[in-house]
Amino acid sequence: MLSEDRVLAILKEAGVLLEGHFLLTSGRHSDRYLQCAKIFKNTRYSEELCSALAERFLDQKIDLVIGPALGAVQMAYEVSRSLHCENFFAEREDGKMTLRRGFAIEPGQRVLVVEDVVTTGGSVREVLELVKKAGGVAAGVGAIVDRTGGEIDFGVPFCAVISMKVRSWEASDCPLCKEGQGLSKPGSRKIS
Repeated sequence: MLSEDRVLAILKEAGVLLEGHFLLTSGRHSDRYLQCAKIFKNTRYSEELCSALAERFLDQKIDLVIGPALGAVQMAYEVSRSLHCENFFAEREDGKMTLRRGFAIEPGQRVLVVEDVVTTGGSVREVLELVKKAGGVAAGVGAIVDRTGGEIDFGVPFCAVISMKVRSWEASDCPLCKEGQGLSKPGSRKIS
């Protein structure tokens, strides 16, 4: 198991933690942003973090690892590699999370849902619903970073490589907006 110090060192080395005024995928604002996509440009980091996450689910007999596109595509692959099982991803079509490209969850399959960063868990919940509708068994949820500090509940076992409480606000309550600080949106999903 990786120590918290090692995880923080990886996040620092990879340039993952950014500071400023950010619009999150959830629509909330924050003074810190975790650009976990940078983890996956170096296989040394992704292998170390994803295998540490996979270790926490070794006893769950996982058949399939699935994550929401775009952030968890590479992550699902890397975690599944450590668990010696299949993987694929869900993606948005007309604003709704769906399975495409011939991907299908078989009834009874034990599925691990992964996400690079969990803030509100919205995308994870959408993928969990896909698993349930297909007759799969949601065996757990795994993340590299849990921004809630352990406060989120998916109704299934949840493990993160690191959990940290990162402040975020509704746009109407954002102190950075009130100070007139410029807002940036570094993530992959467009916000309407």
